[in-house]
Amino acid sequence: MTALKDILTRRIAQTGPISLADYMAECLLHPEHGYYTTRDPLGTAGDFTTAPEISQMFGELLGLCLAQSWLDQGAPSPFALAELGPGRGTLMADILRATKGVPGMHDAMRLHLVEASPTLRAAQKDRLEGYGVTWCDQVADLPDAPFWLIANEFFDALPIRQFTRKGDRWAETQVGLKNAALTLGLSAPTPFSALAHRLSDTKEGDIVEICPAAAPIVAEIASRLAQGGAAIFIDYGDWRSLGDTFQALEAHESVDPLARPGLADLTAHVDFEALALAAETAGIAASQMIPQGALLARLGIAARAEALARNLSGTARDMHMTAFERLTSPSEMGTLFKALALAPAPDLLPPGFDA
Repeated sequence: MTALKDILTRRIAQTGPISLADYMAECLLHPEHGYYTTRDPLGTAGDFTTAPEISQMFGELLGLCLAQSWLDQGAPSPFALAELGPGRGTLMADILRATKGVPGMHDAMRLHLVEASPTLRAAQKDRLEGYGVTWCDQVADLPDAPFWLIANEFFDALPIRQFTRKGDRWAETQVGLKNAALTLGLSAPTPFSALAHRLSDTKEGDIVEICPAAAPIVAEIASRLAQGGAAIFIDYGDWRSLGDTFQALEAHESVDPLARPGLADLTAHVDFEALALAAETAGIAASQMIPQGALLARLGIAARAEALARNLSGTARDMHMTAFERLTSPSEMGTLFKALALAPAPDLLPPGFDA
């Protein structure tokens, strides 16, 4: 039994079942045994691989997208360039390399990274050596100033609550004990006002997930965007939550999410409609959701892939083209991953999101 599994088992035995959100929070962020607080989860030696680790093209194109948005809004100085959940710093490093030739941009920017993991902060420090980075523990710590922000595979790791429809009521998924082993179960069905609107598009037995932390985070971002800027969210998910998407990954394989708490990555699909509604409630414009492959196509990934391929041959060229396919193909990340942008007004949405 892992140390965290023992802690959770004793807690549940003493106080009763806990919500899926509580379970995820403990597994991912426990100060001593949490997944993100104890390891670098990325790459072939880790549990999953993100788009920036697959190809430099991903960060380059998004960096130029942010730079053009900054120019379109009058190139304010100073401004904050921020990333939520920056991983090893690969995405930001690619963004900075691609934008170093944009006149005045790097002189005007103040770099902020929101990162909870000490291990990943250390990796980011190495990757971004030479840049003045300010690390933030939470989104609320970001500066109150015009800012351009990116979040790639950030919202999928936020804890979710999961509900199953029972008549006009909802039973919440909980983690409890059965024969001293962690097990999933359902609470007694109760009315739940936050899901009242989902009674019209769901049926008996349907599962709906909500992410309590998402809307407050979007509200924090929106309050800063009122002064100028843009935010881009890229993650796997869809427009509206429906179905059980809670999963665990370990060594790039799906595993039982209850088997090894703290040792596997726990995620769920992102509800992009909820993010857009939170932005609009705060008075900020949200783009239409767009598949990652379509966004990268609009930003010119085919031309960039061709340009890079001219200097490659053999295995290196094959790997480059495989990476291009992974990022854009409908059978790979091209349609599974979606993107959403926020801006102070619809006519200020970044390139690629304004079509």
